Amino acid sequence: MEILSGILVAKQIKKEIKAEVESLINQGFKRPHLAAILVGADGASMTYVNAKEKDCEEVGFDSTVLRFAATITEEELLIEVEKINNNTEIDGLIVQLPLPKHINEKKVTETISWKKDVDGFHPYNVGLMFKGLPCYLPATPFGIIKLLEYYKIETSGKNCVVIGRSDIVGKPMAALMLGKNCTVTICHSKTIDINSFTQKADIVIAAVGIPNYVKAEMIKEGAVVIDVGITRVDDDSEKGYKLIGDVDFNSAATKASFITPVPGGVGPMTRVGLLLNTLMAIKNK
Repeated sequence: MEILSGILVAKQIKKEIKAEVESLINQGFKRPHLAAILVGADGASMTYVNAKEKDCEEVGFDSTVLRFAATITEEELLIEVEKINNNTEIDGLIVQLPLPKHINEKKVTETISWKKDVDGFHPYNVGLMFKGLPCYLPATPFGIIKLLEYYKIETSGKNCVVIGRSDIVGKPMAALMLGKNCTVTICHSKTIDINSFTQKADIVIAAVGIPNYVKAEMIKEGAVVIDVGITRVDDDSEKGYKLIGDVDFNSAATKASFITPVPGGVGPMTRVGLLLNTLMAIKNK
């Protein structure tokens, strides 16, 4: 069994991005600029946005974080999004999810200019992705593809099961694995006898949002297991919590050939996907 280290791969890719940024600047391009909007004070969201700021600094990007109170109205937030859409100095924009319940996330996502949609959520980019055309790919699936490529994991002709059908991970992940010549099955909450699908899979990608959902008996010997889930669970440690994935790591690791840890697996690669999209945005100019 080998660990698929998102930390290791992200570190290597960020070195490559930094070198390319320096090359582009020497050619007269502007420095890539990523903006993030953070609404409210959700702890996980704040941690994630702070990490993105550090990533930008590490690779030589400019970054801006706009922080707003959870009481901001939907109309006010949409105005702020449009300001960034019209700001030629900013190349990429993300609005950190989740948003407060009184704000329509779909409406906000669709208001972001597709040319600055480096999260890859805009319907225009989603359509281009499903057509196999150049676009900004959803950051998490994009990062997972990069992880598989780095470890030279064969995908062509392999059976892949994606557990979860969200617009952010499940659906785009299935599309990208199809593009990598996998035979793809999407399982979800209404799937009858999920084990009958996962036990035949060469690659299992778990994005179901249920801690420790995937156990050893659900996978076949030698399967590649990708854990997208991350849930904060209270414990007696110094932090007061621990992070748990959708895969029961200790159980599944006894049968998997490759497996991602939580944390340190898919998370760093999601942020790399965001950086790669932002780099593409400046190159497109």
